[in-house]
Parts: sequence; C-alpha cells; structure tokens
Amino acid sequence: MKAPSSINTLKGLLPFLRPYLKQFYLAGLALLVAASATLAIPYAFRQMIDMGFSGQGSISHVDAAFLALFGVACVLAIATAARFYMVSLLGERVTADIRTAVYEHVIEQSPEFFETTRSGEVLSRLTTDTTLIQAMVGTSISMALRNTLLFLGGLVMLFITSPKLSSIIIVALALVVLPIVLFGRRVRTLSRDSQDRIADASALAGEILNAMPIVQAYTQEPHEAARFKLSVENAFATAMRRIRARSLLTVVAILLVFGAIVFVLWLGAHAVMDKRMTGGELSQFILYATIVAGAVGALSEVMGDAQRAAGATERLLELLAAKSSISEPAQPVALPPRSSNGATLTLKDIGFHYPSRPNTAALSHLSIQVAAGETVAVVGSSGAGKTTLFQLLLRFYDPQQGQINLDGINIRDLSLHTLRDTIGIVPQDTVIFSANAMENIRYGRSGASDAEVINAAKMAAAHEFIEKLPDGYQSFLGERGVRLSGGQRQRISIARALLKNPALLLLDEATSALDAESERLVQGALVTAMQGRTTLIIAHRLATVQRADRILVMEHGHIVETGTHNSLVAEGGIYAKLAALQFQTFES
Repeated sequence: MKAPSSINTLKGLLPFLRPYLKQFYLAGLALLVAASATLAIPYAFRQMIDMGFSGQGSISHVDAAFLALFGVACVLAIATAARFYMVSLLGERVTADIRTAVYEHVIEQSPEFFETTRSGEVLSRLTTDTTLIQAMVGTSISMALRNTLLFLGGLVMLFITSPKLSSIIIVALALVVLPIVLFGRRVRTLSRDSQDRIADASALAGEILNAMPIVQAYTQEPHEAARFKLSVENAFATAMRRIRARSLLTVVAILLVFGAIVFVLWLGAHAVMDKRMTGGELSQFILYATIVAGAVGALSEVMGDAQRAAGATERLLELLAAKSSISEPAQPVALPPRSSNGATLTLKDIGFHYPSRPNTAALSHLSIQVAAGETVAVVGSSGAGKTTLFQLLLRFYDPQQGQINLDGINIRDLSLHTLRDTIGIVPQDTVIFSANAMENIRYGRSGASDAEVINAAKMAAAHEFIEKLPDGYQSFLGERGVRLSGGQRQRISIARALLKNPALLLLDEATSALDAESERLVQGALVTAMQGRTTLIIAHRLATVQRADRILVMEHGHIVETGTHNSLVAEGGIYAKLAALQFQTFES
C-alpha cells in the first residue's frame, strides 16, 4: 500500500496561492482582529462580574462594561464576516485555478498516458479532490489560523490570570498531542484510500455509461449494476473506516482536554473559596480555558481535514507531474511555404512498438515515400499496423527507430501545433461533441465563417441532411452524436476535416459507416477534396481505394506489396486474394 500523504504535501498548493497574497493578507488581518475581539470577551466578563455582582463598582462601571462588551461583539461580527468572505473567495479562486491547470496539463498528454490512466479517475480528481482542497483553502486554513491564535492568546491570558492553574492545564494539554498524532496518521492513510476507491467507482461508471448500447444489447444491466454497487460499497467501507478513526480521534482529544479543564477548574473553585482568587478572575479563567480547549478540539478537526486535503493534493500533483512522452522541440523549425499540390512525406526505416506491448513490434523497418499531391492507400488485415502509421504521423507516439519527414523536415523538429495543423484526419471512430452541427464542423477551424462551414458540409454530402434537422445547422446533435446515424456522424467528421483544408489528409475508414448512396456522394466529394493535397487512405473495403495512385499492402508491420489496383490484382498476391474475396462477396 502507498505511504500516507504528508501534510508537507500541501506545500504544493503554494504556487496557486501566491497570486492571491493580497487577499490572503486581508483575510489574515480580519482573522487577527476577530481573534483579538474573542480574547477580549472574557476580560469584559471579569470586569462585569467583579464590579457589578461583587459590589466593588458602581452602575456606571457596569454600564461601561456592557457597552464595551457590545462594542467587542460588533468588531467580532464585522471581522468574522470579512474573514469568511475573503477565505471563501480564496477557496473558490484557487480551486478553479487548480482545476484549470490540471485539465490543461492532462489534455496535453500523449495517448500513452491514457493507456494507463482511466478518464473516470481523472474526472474524480478534478471534482472530488478539488472539492476537498476548496474546503481546506476556503475553511480549514482559516479555522486553523483562527484557532491557533485563540490557543496561543488564550494560553497567554491564562498565565496572566493564574500562573499556577495554567501550568497544570499546560501539562494536561501536552498529553493530548500524542493520541492526536497517532490517530492522525491512521486518518491520513484511510483518507487516501477513500479517495482512491471513489475514483475507482467514477471510472467504472464513466466506462459503462459510454457503452450503454452494448450493455443493453447483451442484457448486462444487472451485472454492471452489481459491479458498480460493489465498487460503491468498497468506497463506503473505506470511508467508514476513515470516519471511525476521525471519530475516535475527536473523542480522545475532547475527553482529555475537558477532563483536564474540569480538574483545573475544581482547583480554581477551591482557590475562590480560600479568597486566593476573585469570582471574576475564575470566570475569566474558565472562559479562557474554554477558548483554549475549543481551539484544541477545532485544531484536531482541522488536522483531519488537512490530512484528507493532503491526500487529494498528492493525487492532483501526480497529474501535474505527469510528463508527456511526446516533447516539444526546444527551437521548433518552420515548415516551408505550402505547395499547391500538398505536402511530401517520407518514412525512413521506422520501427515502433506500443509502450503497453514492448515485446511486440507494431511496425518494423517501414519505409515509405509519398510525393506531394499523391493519393496512397494502405490496406491489410486488422493488426497490420495501418492505424499505427497514422498515429505516428500525428506524433501521438514517436517511433523507437527511424525518422519521419514532412516536406523534408523531421516532424520531431516541428512544434506539435504546426505539425497537426498541417494534417487533417477522418478517424474510424467518429467523434461528435455535445454541440450543434455548425460548431461540430467548425471544430476543424475555429475561425471559419458560417459560409465556410456550410461549404465544407456540402463537399462532405452532409448539407442536405443537416438542413432537414429541426433547427438546421443550429440543431443539437446529442452527446456523442446520438441523434445522428453512423453515416451522418461520419459525414460531419469528413466536413470537419475538409474545413481545416490540410496539406496532408488522413482517411481512416472514412466511408466505412456509409450506405451505398452516401458512399457514392462522399467518394465524389473526396475526389474533389483530394485535389491540391496529399492523401493517405486506410480502407478495408477495396472499392474505396481503387482510384488511388498507389496501394501499399501491409502485413505484421511490413509493406509486402506495392502497386496500383490492376497491377496488384495481376500479381495474384495478398491484395488479389482480398480483392477476389470482397468482390465475389459483393456479387453474390
């Protein structure tokens, strides 16, 4: 099991607090005033008791004491409200900054990061963990400082009131520290475990909710409900262990503190009866002892919150410390001006294996040259390395061997933005965002006008069906495009890529989800779109690639055949067998 988070982990929040030092100092000033007002109350009670109830003062003295007490209450109220406002502002602002920083960092990670980190776990850290930090920054830090001031100020006033009784109570309070430390370590460990179990449940729920059609198609709802219930129960059991530990910590701390206070007050009562103290002094001592005891109890509660926040901070700092395996060059090189025919592409002796499968080569000694404006199709069985090729071109991964050049420049020397801005891709798994049709297509180029978006939709044979939606281009497409058919989603994706107007176009099964009529329309649009740019096509349906200038046949990460459709069929090799199988199937 991982070692518990140290309170020192909270130092990692300092960079987020530093921009708001002014607000922090203002909150500290309000806190100091409020604590001072609180510590003045017992002295006012002493004056009231000694001058009013013991007959040592006049009515005017009593009136003055009550007025002073009300004045202290006014100061306390204003200072407390100011403190609450400033620390709440800090909590909300710092939490928002942390969420933004973590999210911005996570979305810059390479796909390798997401091979080992579930999106549900990231979401849990962005929500549950940051909420704990918000509670600590917005409440717990203020409470800790407030009660520390009250504890120290109360001790000073206790010694001023009665040094003998104060010495006794200090020794008693010292005995409280040991159980707080021992139980605090237990709480810290369980806090980290509790957050981990919550993240597990969130990750499981996210995975299943994104696969509901499959879950329901296979009637696995009871099974998935049982899995989630088990995960939630595990989180609940861990949380209960943490709650029990914190409860025990609270019981021990309060019993020891108040037990010591009762003993000391018993001694004080005897001192009043022996005329060694006045009633006002004992009342003052009681109130200060109550303030000190309350501060100790509150600090034990704050310590528990701080330990939970330390675990949450550690988890967030882990995300912020994650380094992408794909690094930006220190001094990026600029691409030459774009050719009217598109980009040239060269792959030299590429060797690559996925980090999760280090002993299995996805590509081996792969070399390809693509001229500007050329259309090259890549075919082969599943697992041959076709999609891997596209991922390397986009620098989602870097090959362990070889070099990829775009327009004569090693893509590792290009900034990621420059490289990916040059490439447009239509993936096999279409992504539709929870937005309207206009914004989904405009995702390809955020500055595009409505007219440019509509033109791209027309090129992708998407305009007609979009116009028939209830609100046309302003129609909300639903989460993950659930309101569209598979073919419609794919045409939205094609329009998005065409709007980008890239020099290099990657089509990964771009027409796989289209019916015959839609495929005919899109094929015609793609022929037009391919003009003036270099195009790489991945397709299992060989009818899609027949017009390509060149076809590459891949098997086990190697290129085993190269040629046109007719020449490859004439060779009678792997491609010819695939073609014969597909076309015979279509004819039957």
